[in-house]
Amino acid sequence: MTLSGITSPAPRLDYVMCASSSGTHRMAYWEWGDPENPKVLLCVHGLTRNGRDFDPVARALAAEYRVVCPDVVGRGRSDWLLDPTNYVIPQYAADMLMLIARLRPARLDWLGTSMGGL
Repeated sequence: MTLSGITSPAPRLDYVMCASSSGTHRMAYWEWGDPENPKVLLCVHGLTRNGRDFDPVARALAAEYRVVCPDVVGRGRSDWLLDPTNYVIPQYAADMLMLIARLRPARLDWLGTSMGGL
């Protein structure tokens, strides 16, 4: 819920800078709900999907959570990596840690599908 008591009907798009062995890249994320809410629900998509897959869930939970739905690197609005061998789980995990550090949640809940559930 926002300070005015009205939840935004559309997500906000933002980016976080991440690093790989071949340089830096931007990871896009879609954010729903009050940006000051200390309860964060991180929704991470599967291998060939993107953060907008969670729009219905995010809309439904935005009054209770700050819902954050990243586009994993190489998908959606995120940058592509310079070195294609970096499309691996350790890189995705490192990127998620950068995002979590930026969000600074007091409480973090995770909802993942397929690759995003790893």
